[in-house]
Amino acid sequence: MVEAAALARQYPKARIIYSGGSANLIDADAREADFAGALFERLGVAKDRLIMERRSRNTRENAEFSKELAAPKSGERWLLVTSAFHMPRSIGTFRSAGFAVDAYPVDWRSGGSGDLLTFSPFALDGLERTEITVREYLGLAAYWISGRTSALFPGPNPN
Repeated sequence: MVEAAALARQYPKARIIYSGGSANLIDADAREADFAGALFERLGVAKDRLIMERRSRNTRENAEFSKELAAPKSGERWLLVTSAFHMPRSIGTFRSAGFAVDAYPVDWRSGGSGDLLTFSPFALDGLERTEITVREYLGLAAYWISGRTSALFPGPNPN
């Protein structure tokens, strides 16, 4: 969200859609977009520049509902700003929804090649990275099998 706010300052005419409802089945009143809106304002993004999508519960709904709100026109360029580890599933899902976006990955969880043989002294750090990786790969497989993406591991746009 910090990078999205920086992009908003850099491109003052750009429209900003934040997509995030609640995946919580018990307390669906707490919406991710509500918290994000408050943070964007604290980061200096005017409230009237924000379009907040509050209904989505998953990546597929993020794509569908964002496309509905954006109503993208031919020739417009839209950036998809999300965590680098989540970008393949997100970009594939947006493509499948017919919403042409350019990837703008943030929140990188890796360093350089020197990190390959470096282990964290904290076991929980390694477990957290493993959990994120497994969840994303399972998500990629599930979305591919269910037809929510056209590729198992979506890459750069071939066009």
